[in-house]
Amino acid sequence: YKASAVWGAHEGSLLLWVFVLSLWSVAVSLFSKQIPSDLLNQILIVLGAVSFGFLLFLLFTSNPFERLMLPPLEGRELNPLLQDFGLAVHPPMLYMGYVGLAVPFAFVVSALIRGQLDSTWLRWTRPWALISWAFLTVGITLGSWWAYYELGWGGWWFWDPVENASFMPWLVATALIHSLSVSEKRGAFKQWTVLLAIGGFSLSLLGTFLVRSGVLTSVHAFATDPTRGLFILIFLFIVIGGSLVLYSMRYNLLQKSNPFALFSRETGLLINNILLVTAMLSVLLGTLYPLILDSLNLGKISVGAPYFKAVFVPIMLPAVLALAIFPFIRWKKDNFSRIALLLRYDWIGIVLLTLLARVVLTDNIYVLIAIGLFIWVTVHIMVIFINRIREKSKFSLAFVGMIIAHLGIAVFVLGATVTTQLGIEKDIKMSINESQNIAGYDFIFNGVNRYERDNYSGFMGDINVYKAGKKIAQL
Repeated sequence: YKASAVWGAHEGSLLLWVFVLSLWSVAVSLFSKQIPSDLLNQILIVLGAVSFGFLLFLLFTSNPFERLMLPPLEGRELNPLLQDFGLAVHPPMLYMGYVGLAVPFAFVVSALIRGQLDSTWLRWTRPWALISWAFLTVGITLGSWWAYYELGWGGWWFWDPVENASFMPWLVATALIHSLSVSEKRGAFKQWTVLLAIGGFSLSLLGTFLVRSGVLTSVHAFATDPTRGLFILIFLFIVIGGSLVLYSMRYNLLQKSNPFALFSRETGLLINNILLVTAMLSVLLGTLYPLILDSLNLGKISVGAPYFKAVFVPIMLPAVLALAIFPFIRWKKDNFSRIALLLRYDWIGIVLLTLLARVVLTDNIYVLIAIGLFIWVTVHIMVIFINRIREKSKFSLAFVGMIIAHLGIAVFVLGATVTTQLGIEKDIKMSINESQNIAGYDFIFNGVNRYERDNYSGFMGDINVYKAGKKIAQL
């Protein structure tokens, strides 16, 4: 943990941020040979300006190399909760995605500065947006996995403000990669693409502000110094304000768009963008509303899981339904009757399988909806896959990525719903040698054992698990 301890505190984690941003800048300079040198120089200047801002922040408010006048003879060591493999992989992956959104931002700002807003820069931007989104996805997933066994007793998402701060850029980045596809192939949604690229990086900066300003209480919060928060807030306003001024200056160049019918893939992806951005705004409201009330001395409130489940989930349901249908719809113009005729047997099968799940598995309405959505997405993806084989079409990297991502969403919806709806959580007080029966399993508490690690000591409960009188596990 000597390496991962570097980013176990505020100053070190910010140093990691700057280091990752430097890696992205080097990667852009090395792997962008096809980009004209003048445009590449402009992109690197924008990335350099972002790096300069964070280096100033690092130097004046959070210097990790500042010497202590009276160094302690013995340090406080790394928090035992952080002495875990999760610390070694979760923050770097999350930062690779977080900071990586600076690259699409730099591409967009450079295109706006130069007034070169044709489809060429879109083709160059898309791979970087996809890679950043992939890193952010892996980072968030690793965070849930780490929380599942480290903190949450099976909990994987708590709608913690800092969790939301990483989730909001992910939602916008998801909309961005879809919008880039339309802008590149059809020349539409350029305004969306520009605003989403600006918004994604701005939300990353907002997340940095939330974590490091001390305005919220969270297990993820690093700092409580308001000076640090003020610096990032000013930087955030400069980024958003400057970008929107550039956007307004080039707005006329972004208005050119190829026409498309109401029922077309373009419309479907537009609906996708609207739903994702609306979902992001619902999370943003739930995250910032308590902070705004507190700052105005209007009282303290807590916005938790009930709000997000009531607002966020209904917004995302149509998005999950749509992601299975839109790949079948043609660009520019299509006919609903063609889609209905093409997929009629699939829809009948989906309904029958969902009804079968009602009879065989559960009558929980939320679980049945999740099972229906899972079958809905999976069956349609299988149809797309089979059609590709029949047509002997190439399995491009983009196609394979789409299949994996959409299947992943289906699996997540099913797993998350089953966990929250069918899981049971309760606090039980047990004496030594006492037994508790849960779902046919007997849990016997043997006592508490002390254990030693290299850097800390702790206590661990010893529980045996029996089924039908036979020991099957020890916890």
